[in-house]
Amino acid sequence: MKQKELKEFLDEKVILYNNPKFIESDPIQIPHQFSKKEDIEIAAFLTATISWGNRTMIIKNSYKMMELLDNSPHDFILNHQEKDLKAFQNFVHRTFNYIDFQQFIKSLQHVYLNHGGLENALAIKDKSTTYQTAIHQFKAVFFEVEHQQRTQKHISDPLKNSAAKRINMFLRWMVRNDKAGVDFGLWQTHNPANLSCPLDVHSGNVARKLKLLLRTQNDWKALSELDKNLRKLDKKDPVKYDFALFGLGVFEKF
Repeated sequence: MKQKELKEFLDEKVILYNNPKFIESDPIQIPHQFSKKEDIEIAAFLTATISWGNRTMIIKNSYKMMELLDNSPHDFILNHQEKDLKAFQNFVHRTFNYIDFQQFIKSLQHVYLNHGGLENALAIKDKSTTYQTAIHQFKAVFFEVEHQQRTQKHISDPLKNSAAKRINMFLRWMVRNDKAGVDFGLWQTHNPANLSCPLDVHSGNVARKLKLLLRTQNDWKALSELDKNLRKLDKKDPVKYDFALFGLGVFEKF
């Protein structure tokens, strides 16, 4: 398929999947329950963190997390006491358990009290920085507070060649704003042109079939290759093609 044909094909798929109906079956429905900026971004961050495995289970456990935060995530994070975290003890999603969840609450409190919140903590600080470095630096900030080693695996480090699928998905949710009603576009200080496509099994396989990706592993090197090719199709909003790749893979078994 020539580049012009490929762009037309993928643009059509973006229109097909990037609409409010998509929200009904996607974990992005969790942050859509909220209206306050900080509630949306915290709900989105926690949901993205456990977004691997069965989608129905991801959604169910994300709602459970919101209930444990009294459906007021920002207020809970800022004002909780140690005793409030005891209610978390039965929570588990795959390898993310109550120890990790309790740690994320403490680390998020640290991010909001000492680092200006998630928007600032994940910002690209200068022209020489990319989200690869920004995510690496964010991980360091997140674990500045006392923590158990086991929890560190739940935030990926792109500088260790991780594709960081979940945090890139979270960034897409927060930064993109195309008025379609799916992504939030809350973070005005971030630029959608800098975003990377959340790379997983589905999007990776479709990208390879379309010759957008040659590398066989789903790591940061593969992500950089995919980014480069998606930017040729739309340099201002390359990550809109996540809808096309995901939709083709999950819904159309392309």
